[in-house]
Amino acid sequence: MEGVRWRTEPILILLMGALVPLLLPPGVSATFRLPGPWGWACVNETCVKQENTGVRIYPGLNTCKLTCGPFGSLWPRPTGVTRVGNETANFLLEKLILEGIRSPTEEVKGLVTQAFDLFKGNVAKELPEGGSRPEQMGPHQQEVLNREVRLDITVSGAVTRLSLETPEAYTLDITPRETVISVTILASNYFGARHALETLSQLIAFDDQEGLLQIVSSAALTDSPAFKYRGILLDTSRNFFSVKSIERTLDAMAANKLNTFHWHITDSHSFPMFLESLPKMAFYGAYSSRQVYYPTDILHLVEYGRVRGIRVLPEFDAPAHVGNGWQWGEADGLGKLAVCVNQEPWQSYCVEPPCGQLNIVNDNTYIVLGQIYKEMVRLFGPLDLFHYGGDEVNLNCWNTTEEIVKHMEEQGRGRDADAYYKLWSDFQASSYGLLTTANSGRQIPGILWTSHLTEEGRADQYLDKDHYIIQIWTTGTDKLIGELLQKKFRVIFSNYDHWYLDCGFGAWVGEGNNWCSPYKGWQKVYDNSPHAIATNLTGSLQADLILGGEAALWSEQVDEMTLDSRLWPRGAALAERLWTNPSHNWQPAETRLIHQRQRLVARGIKADRIQPQWCHQNEGLCYI
Repeated sequence: MEGVRWRTEPILILLMGALVPLLLPPGVSATFRLPGPWGWACVNETCVKQENTGVRIYPGLNTCKLTCGPFGSLWPRPTGVTRVGNETANFLLEKLILEGIRSPTEEVKGLVTQAFDLFKGNVAKELPEGGSRPEQMGPHQQEVLNREVRLDITVSGAVTRLSLETPEAYTLDITPRETVISVTILASNYFGARHALETLSQLIAFDDQEGLLQIVSSAALTDSPAFKYRGILLDTSRNFFSVKSIERTLDAMAANKLNTFHWHITDSHSFPMFLESLPKMAFYGAYSSRQVYYPTDILHLVEYGRVRGIRVLPEFDAPAHVGNGWQWGEADGLGKLAVCVNQEPWQSYCVEPPCGQLNIVNDNTYIVLGQIYKEMVRLFGPLDLFHYGGDEVNLNCWNTTEEIVKHMEEQGRGRDADAYYKLWSDFQASSYGLLTTANSGRQIPGILWTSHLTEEGRADQYLDKDHYIIQIWTTGTDKLIGELLQKKFRVIFSNYDHWYLDCGFGAWVGEGNNWCSPYKGWQKVYDNSPHAIATNLTGSLQADLILGGEAALWSEQVDEMTLDSRLWPRGAALAERLWTNPSHNWQPAETRLIHQRQRLVARGIKADRIQPQWCHQNEGLCYI
């Protein structure tokens, strides 16, 4: 790196730092942006703190981390050939230039231009308040002023919407050419190019010693994700989250190459989604008129995510997890659209208050459901996936509802559990048909949570494996996982023993700890391998059926005041597991994760601190 230098100007700077305050009038303070006494040298792939003697000057920590070790500070770790050079070059932000875009369509070109602007904005956030310090350029001033970092981006395909078949691979090459650092990015579609820009942003850092941005002057990477589906779930029904807080979540996801924001937008607690054809849903169901997602909000967030390489996946959870927002049906002559709404004692009718389930024997329920799907397709589309929810149905709710009991008797179905499961599966088949109709007749895969319908011996009896993907929220040792894979169901892992991020806090009903305690630390998140789970349960990998995974943040005990700290940096640990699928455990990743957390903070994400700052500055000395 350009780092270790022999120079005498620091001695003069230190003398000036001591003298100038004495010359200031009383009450007037001075702030000096001086190189600190410490620098860092890369020793055995570790950045080791060294004292700057005034003659020998080491680079700053951020610069050392760019080039130290085989992957520098890249997160998530690339999966292909990775060569990061050991030298850096300093430059000014205004010399970061998009030289050329080669793309098949204007839409792709426009997206790449937006991605470059976001990339440059993220680089700018590396700068301290006041920007670079050109007064510290010293003898290298003209060299820095002349240096340019020029990007050339080639995208060969016209795809601009994610699907499960979208490749996200890219290659990135950095080559020094006299006064130009040349960056070449190749990708088959926009999403790969966007990921390449994210990687490039991690090969740039601000150096406190130099007072300038540094870029790795030579590098070559090929990279692609191990899993197709890499998600974060946010529940915005139990507590409302502002559009700004969701934007911030999407920004952090993009920084970690996660590609799916699973929006659990409604539940029995509230219905905050405004629908133009059904305005009474939000009128009855929102917590307040200020806590509503209007069509413009949803359309904005869908596009905000797309530019950042993220699909915004809607979930409309049914037939359970509905309630508030559905109370207007009887007054409008539609009968009861939902039953058991807010019914007490809640323990008899649902898993948590407030209760509510759809009245699935009321024909009007399906008319309303079709309208909801139609609007959701318009707001979130074009869709490649849709989440139907479908878990935690309470049979006692239906079996104590006079209208449903009467229907069962008239149909000769009986009232045992199997009869209700069949009724439930009929509802699910109808929902699939309604969504397909709303989607202009185009069938897309639906996602369902594991439930009574997927229990031992039931999944293939009640569900079509070609229509549904099963999202697993039970433990990673659940034998059901093996059965689903053996029956050729595609799966997404969200096993709560590792990937439920709301666990480990006080109970919100009663006392003690919440149901899925203990807290899931980033190490536990990192070590949860879907492939290892599948192999342990089935004896074979079944990789083609494992689409990926998702961390879930259910919001009983979180709102936007604590959102960032619940998700990050644990969400970053999830991201490397799903992008890289490392064969090792968390320990070799620790120093890179600590540094990635610092990046997130620089970008305005209030990520949790997981070690003292001393550990960040003294790599490898905080191990047990």
